[in-house]
Amino acid sequence: MRRAAALILAAALAAATAALAAPDAAWTWRLPAWLPPPVVPADNPMSEAKVDLGRRLFYDKRLSADGSMSCASCHEQARAFSDGRRTPSGVTGESHPRNSMSLANVAYLPVLTWANPLLTRLEHQALIPIFGESPVEMGMVGREDELFARLASDPAYPPRFRAAFPETGGRIDLAGITRALASFQRTLVSADSPYDRYRYGGQANAISPAAKRGEALFFSERLECFHCHGGVHLTDNLVHSRKPFAEYAFHNTGLHDRDGKGAYPPDNTGLVEHTGRPEDMGRFRTPSLRNVELTAPYMHDGSIATLEEAIAHYAAGGRQRSPLTSEFLPGFTLSVQETQDLVAFLRALTDRGFVEDPRFADPWPAAAPR
Repeated sequence: MRRAAALILAAALAAATAALAAPDAAWTWRLPAWLPPPVVPADNPMSEAKVDLGRRLFYDKRLSADGSMSCASCHEQARAFSDGRRTPSGVTGESHPRNSMSLANVAYLPVLTWANPLLTRLEHQALIPIFGESPVEMGMVGREDELFARLASDPAYPPRFRAAFPETGGRIDLAGITRALASFQRTLVSADSPYDRYRYGGQANAISPAAKRGEALFFSERLECFHCHGGVHLTDNLVHSRKPFAEYAFHNTGLHDRDGKGAYPPDNTGLVEHTGRPEDMGRFRTPSLRNVELTAPYMHDGSIATLEEAIAHYAAGGRQRSPLTSEFLPGFTLSVQETQDLVAFLRALTDRGFVEDPRFADPWPAAAPR
């Protein structure tokens, strides 16, 4: 982790000191009128060339030590850029303690991981899976020059780096790789679910009567769901270009209590790992519920398999309540019909166009050496 932290610092310094050119074409966000554009860092403006390069890198397994993993290995488009596993494993077989989060609308998140409040930029976060040591994911720590050589040897890359970063002469380096990956990830905007068409688009019949009843339950004081899963992306973590400040929150959802005082497993303690404050034990960032039907299993440790089980968890007020469990988990009782209605609402948050959009798909031909 020390190596990855050093790389984050180096990348930040490189980005701050690089002479920046204007993007090679004006970038146009394809967004509905009701959705503000995301924030884009001044030192990494959007461009078509950068996004194209980032998409190729995102799907390129040569970014891993043994050529077996790409970013897409843990972030599959068909699963709203999550992976369907309880927790992923890296190139060494070491299991990650936390579930792979969806990357849908990641550009709108002020904090990018389950529990690290310091990782706020996609340009920096990309370094963790590629070079992190605890746990090992893609396993490229200490092999930066090998990575650059791999990319330089492919005729597809040098001209794309030159188009994306003319200010550096197309140099293949960490700053270019992470900035391109970040630019592609910022385009992963999901905002056309049936619920969006109903709630923001004025299409009264876009969702079923059951989903409408489920919406009423979801936003009721009886269930309290909306306190943590509110707002345009159904999370209490949000930043965008029209917002004067970022909102972020971490919550303890009553998954563990190992000592009667709220202790969580030692490899998954949450926010307390970074703050040192006892009250932050078991607190994790609220995920968005967009496309939640596709992103099972749920929770930071992937310990809840289905939507019905997730609803039952919250109905019970948590699996192992403790003094640290969030006040927004009071528990509640639902009839069978109400549970079905709530599930219908959650399924109405699925954006099929997003998970099938060719702009976000693997750009490499099937026979490509990647």
